[in-house]
Amino acid sequence: MTVAVSTPVPDHVVSRLKAAVGEGGWSQEPERLAPKLVEWRDRWSGTTPILMLPRSTAEVAAIVGICAETGTPVTPQGGNTGLVGGQIPQGEVLLSLERMRAIRDIDAFDDVVVAEAGATLAAVHAAALTVNRRFPLGLASEGSCTVGGNVSTNAGGVAVLRYGVMRDLVLGLEAVLPNGDVWNGLKRLRKDNTGYDLKQLLIGAEGTLGVVTAASLKLFPILASRATAVVGLRTPQDAIRLLARAKEETGGAVEAFELMGRRGVAFVLKNIPGQREPLEGVHPWYVLIETASGEPGAAEAAMERLLARALEDDLIQDAAVAQTEAQAHAFWAVRENQSAGQKPEGAAWKHDVSVPVSQIADFIDEATAAVEAFSPGVRVVAFGHVGDGNVHYDVLAPEGGDPAAHSARRDDGSRLVHDIVARRSGSISAEHGLGAMKSAEALRYKAPIEVEALRAVRAALDPRRIMNPRVLF
Repeated sequence: MTVAVSTPVPDHVVSRLKAAVGEGGWSQEPERLAPKLVEWRDRWSGTTPILMLPRSTAEVAAIVGICAETGTPVTPQGGNTGLVGGQIPQGEVLLSLERMRAIRDIDAFDDVVVAEAGATLAAVHAAALTVNRRFPLGLASEGSCTVGGNVSTNAGGVAVLRYGVMRDLVLGLEAVLPNGDVWNGLKRLRKDNTGYDLKQLLIGAEGTLGVVTAASLKLFPILASRATAVVGLRTPQDAIRLLARAKEETGGAVEAFELMGRRGVAFVLKNIPGQREPLEGVHPWYVLIETASGEPGAAEAAMERLLARALEDDLIQDAAVAQTEAQAHAFWAVRENQSAGQKPEGAAWKHDVSVPVSQIADFIDEATAAVEAFSPGVRVVAFGHVGDGNVHYDVLAPEGGDPAAHSARRDDGSRLVHDIVARRSGSISAEHGLGAMKSAEALRYKAPIEVEALRAVRAALDPRRIMNPRVLF
């Protein structure tokens, strides 16, 4: 893919950046830079004159201040787990907050944890457990994705149905704005009705309106009972019907409701060591359901009732409820390895889309018919967070086909999928952001008045467009 490359950074600017952070605060070693210049799927690779590694918010401010003064572009990067290329520099200064990992504070009474931007999601989970609390954002990349990246991309994950996206989990932020000033908005308030909400502008902005350096995050009680099950069913339509039943049967206690097609499950079994069939038989579609309750035994009892009635009504064909934590992890591994299971299969057109929940099944049917007519023999893998309308709709090259030829048709094939999404009042990016991959494409689907307003906000905060300049509008 063609991406605009930034103007080379002058040597005198690089020297000033080095001086601002001192020894250990930067690197130009090729071996150190290499893993940060390639994204996970190997679709994007980049270059940078220098990797900045600040240890404090003050050092981030110094770096951004120099860049603002000299008009030097900056690409912030979290854990480099993004899938739309927004974190890969094309000649800009690369700013990583990997050394800012502190858990600054945690309070069970306020139900809040204050974490620096470089802390991993797994570290936040662990910190919450120390005060018998839970941070509910759940991502397969939790060991490497970071708080700053989660905030900047408005991460979603598997628990959105009950707890919402990252935007719903942030109480306050600390950030360095594009002029180098520090905004300390690390509030812990659930209610603050005093005008524009700057933190909400920064959430999902992909680093274009500033660099998030720390966040105050909501914590929740650890619930007393939890049940995890895998079911086999015939169609996505049946999955939507099952979701409606699950909500009613559990009184809103459904935390995750994840759809997987047989092809995706088969790729996991084939390409990921140690995986097992989730059920005894083979089914066209699978759903992983997780429920939780504050009442001991309630989640398990509700799950048993739900599945028994669904089997009796022929809505599902088989089901298995995890009897141990290890079995629950095994069920989740099949879901969380959907992308990794595809990777050895070759070139793919990746789509992270959302439509109203009621339209998910029809979207999958319509999109599959369209891409199979456009490119006969393609292998569709659809999976995702059915409970919140987010479908990862991936189109792999025909088995034994030419990967280069498949990749060459990506833009036209993806346009078919995105047009179907737009007709159903959906979004072409549900949780991964726009990045370098979709920023231009998004302009096709946004109203001119909305684009004008978004550009005005960006121009007001970053008039020289130095912050992640290739991303968004």
